[in-house]
Amino acid sequence: MIGQATLFVPTENDPVRYYGSPKPTLLEHRILSRPCSIIRQSTVDMVRILHGHAQNEGSKRHRVVITGRAGTGKSVLLIQSVQYCHAQDWIVIYVPRAVSTVNSTTMHTYDLRTQTYVQPNYAHQTLRRILIVNRARLESIPTRKAHAFEKVKVEEGSPLTTLIEAGLADKAIAPAILDELFSELGEQKQHPVFLAVDDFQALYCRTAYRDPHFTPIRSYHLSMPRLLMEYASGRRTFARGAVVGAITSTDTQYPLSEDLRLELDIFNDRASSPYDKQSRPLRKYASGLLPLQVPDGLTPTEAASLFDIWMSEKSLAPAATDELFLAKYTESGGNPREFIWKGLLGTLEGPPLVIDKRRPFAQMTIP
Repeated sequence: MIGQATLFVPTENDPVRYYGSPKPTLLEHRILSRPCSIIRQSTVDMVRILHGHAQNEGSKRHRVVITGRAGTGKSVLLIQSVQYCHAQDWIVIYVPRAVSTVNSTTMHTYDLRTQTYVQPNYAHQTLRRILIVNRARLESIPTRKAHAFEKVKVEEGSPLTTLIEAGLADKAIAPAILDELFSELGEQKQHPVFLAVDDFQALYCRTAYRDPHFTPIRSYHLSMPRLLMEYASGRRTFARGAVVGAITSTDTQYPLSEDLRLELDIFNDRASSPYDKQSRPLRKYASGLLPLQVPDGLTPTEAASLFDIWMSEKSLAPAATDELFLAKYTESGGNPREFIWKGLLGTLEGPPLVIDKRRPFAQMTIP
């Protein structure tokens, strides 16, 4: 089973189709005729967590962060988890680019009721995607209490789809309805809930948002990051389910913060100093998170399966031989991203350009 290539079977309400995916993964899926992945040991470990205990227990005991070096497949493992939970009748909420909640690319307004900055556009989009992906499961779950939002009222016992549709009809109340939706999902036990967050480390970084005095707004003062961090920290929980995040190692604008690194016990080349600045609120939001380390490199069996996939897609310029496979595997050091992008796809590069000085005006030509 480990090392076997598996296809992502497209469905009408495919979570990756509607929620999206990280850019590197999206490009790979567009190059391939059918998106697929490799079953690794970390995949089996994640399935054991989800299938063994999380589907019957509260999310407070199952708050996992996928860690590892750049290009080792953290985002792919998170997508595999999303697809697995969706196939197992879970309610899936997937945030593929959490950096979008803190980089000031979506509108924010101050809410006196909650004393936080709400993000109505992002909340509205999230509600719409949750409804499309999980409509059949949400229709079977009734609300446990009545909800009133300004002029909108949702009666007790109404399907959760009615609550979501009220938020889709008015963007202004979308953040409040999203918060109440999470609370309703946290109390019900009909379906386990899987909350997946990629770019997880961005939630614990300095945001690009500014208040009227041009002071940076903390992530826990923004509605969307705060909502995600409350479930990641265990302050709010799902009666059945899990919360899983994946950190991104290549984002220089939103790198892994010292607070999150210490809580996850991630090794740093630079020794910690007593003068390193830390944030007590962020440490509390990161407390109790469990790291799941992804292996640094592919095993020969896993790499061979990847090689067969790309060979079948006619993505190799030279003939596929054992010598070519071993050369690219050695060059990449087993790193999955390096093996695909600089190894296999690197064979598609044409011959180098040369300057033809025999012409009246020197031109770059292909020999």
